[in-house]
Amino acid sequence: MSTVFTNANIFDGIKDEITKDAWFLVDDDGKISETGTGTAPTASETVDLNGQYVMPGLINAHTHVSLDPNTHDGDGFADIVTVTVRSVEHLRQLLKSGVTYVRGCGSSYGVDRILAKLQREGKLEKVPQIMPSGAPMTMSGGHGILFHGGNVTDSPDEMRKQVRENFADGAQCTKVMATGGVMSINDNMVQPQLKIPEIAVAVEETHSKGSIVAAHAEANPGIMNALKAKVDSIEHGDYLTDEEIQMMVDQGTYLTPTLLVVQSMVDHSDELPDWEAQKNAEVKEAGFRNFRKAYKAGVKLTLGTDVGCPFTNFDETPKEFEIMVDQLGMTNFDALSSSHNSATLMKLGEYGELAAGKYADFLVLKDNPLADVKAVQQEDKQVYQAGQRQF
Repeated sequence: MSTVFTNANIFDGIKDEITKDAWFLVDDDGKISETGTGTAPTASETVDLNGQYVMPGLINAHTHVSLDPNTHDGDGFADIVTVTVRSVEHLRQLLKSGVTYVRGCGSSYGVDRILAKLQREGKLEKVPQIMPSGAPMTMSGGHGILFHGGNVTDSPDEMRKQVRENFADGAQCTKVMATGGVMSINDNMVQPQLKIPEIAVAVEETHSKGSIVAAHAEANPGIMNALKAKVDSIEHGDYLTDEEIQMMVDQGTYLTPTLLVVQSMVDHSDELPDWEAQKNAEVKEAGFRNFRKAYKAGVKLTLGTDVGCPFTNFDETPKEFEIMVDQLGMTNFDALSSSHNSATLMKLGEYGELAAGKYADFLVLKDNPLADVKAVQQEDKQVYQAGQRQF
């Protein structure tokens, strides 16, 4: 059964403009088959969008659905039943907020692999589509042990085995820990963790599967190690140097700055342990300055919020755009385009834009997001997946 959506003002995700008085036709497979303006074609069903604004569903490339954002460490060692139940609830909150596709960047017990399988089989409804990473690859005692079931690896051979087994268990991408982090008490960002030979093996094995590697890398020498190993995206990257920024431009490496988690932890610093609040304050000062430089240099920024980490809630992904504009000086269009960059990074050729041949994952908003990125924060927005309304 085909559906034609009419009377829409469309931001297609790739052009800095609104197409007025537009329509789009969605086929039985949930894909857009035609678009146009003016008089719409006939279809089995017609949905009048009443002059509202339509934009692509959001693609959040850095999520931790298994974690509890109301704790300072994510409570990654909760029992597997608790982790699974809250993961489902978190996924539904993400979808209601407008996120129609997520990349997992580490989950306790690797539960995102099973949840992704259930979603694809139609056994888990009203959740985003999921590109799961399973548990992250981490050295013994490394930052990844915050997740129960973290894939501990201390040599290139161990890394090769762990990545292969992770994909066999349903992972679709790989997350590696190249540095320490804000949330772990016994390390810090300047301490390198997984080394170049280990990360390079993860890249080799993951690329052989046609997929991508995300590197948690906050400072140096860990950022440089990850870049030399040719990862696909740097996650956080707060202490990027000018040399590394140029390397990212030259190599086509994406940056996921995860601004929301940093700002959220600053806003709730009085609820964090002193050591964690101090590390995060230092990260914000350096990170926001370096992200501005990376943006101006042409590094491609993706949409990713580190949701699940302290006080970073699952209904807040649209706030990342506001921080990009206010703190990094990005244009509204460039901020919104970070979601399309996520789709490109994740090799989702049929998602991230509204055009013929793409899946009809879209949001319906009262106001123009190109005029005000806060329009995407609308609480009662309509959310569609494959042409079917979910919220």
